[in-house]
Amino acid sequence: MPKLAAFPKAYMQALCKDGTMKVEEWIRLAAKLDIDGLEWYAGFLEMEDQSNWPKFRKMVEDTGKVIPMMCCSPDFTHPDREFRENEIQKQKNWIDMTHTLGGSYCRVLSGQKRPELSINEGVKLASESIMACIPYAEERGITLILENHYKDDFWEYPEFAQKMDVFCQLVDSIQHPNFGVNYDPSNTFLAGEDPLELLAKVSHRVVSMHASDRYLKYGTIEDLQKEEGGAVGYAKRLSHGEIGKGLNDYDAIFTELKSVGFDGWISIEDGVDGMDQLERSVLFLKNKIARYWP
Repeated sequence: MPKLAAFPKAYMQALCKDGTMKVEEWIRLAAKLDIDGLEWYAGFLEMEDQSNWPKFRKMVEDTGKVIPMMCCSPDFTHPDREFRENEIQKQKNWIDMTHTLGGSYCRVLSGQKRPELSINEGVKLASESIMACIPYAEERGITLILENHYKDDFWEYPEFAQKMDVFCQLVDSIQHPNFGVNYDPSNTFLAGEDPLELLAKVSHRVVSMHASDRYLKYGTIEDLQKEEGGAVGYAKRLSHGEIGKGLNDYDAIFTELKSVGFDGWISIEDGVDGMDQLERSVLFLKNKIARYWP
């Protein structure tokens, strides 16, 4: 049966930029949720001090929860080799961080969709960089998870492998037991594509999932498709919402995941409108999991 984790989507600025929230505060808030774990983010300001890593692990485990997965954002599509080598070293540091925290999954991305980059060259650069990290991860019992991502909160350009065909090409280029997919259905809408179509293509490679939901503030999906190609910045017409009340069909998603034997972690990315919203999303997902994994 899949297990639930939560990600502090509403508090990223406070935890990663201005320091107005401490990690311990987020742990205390999340401890009240009926979940199994907390997804971590490598960019929490307090993670710069390595002595905090085991302390935070203990804080979380003292609440009866674990830290199963790490969210980080390597940029492997930069044309400069030295830049990419530095990103590989950063990824290895995040793998060490995941291991110290007791986690098993560490995210990787392709990198930014720079205007001058061809698809084949971008896939080649990202694939080579990810594969350079896999032996290091394997030694530490970590699986690298590639997310069908939209854009890191602090990037200039959207994800290089945002579109389904590019993402699948990159996934297919890496065949290793310590590599898999972190599926995020909402990000597919931001690519102007169908999340169920993507899931059908990669479900056999999915080892973890981000659960969120989006709704259109105005216009249609067709409008989104027209405006999203190569846009810098987040789509203005799409907004995060409570899980189960947006565009995603969780019955169809869980039917497919169940059919391929998925039993990994599902991390909740919402709560932007408060912890009450996050609690309702937890309840929605727990009910769905109980139905599809009785």
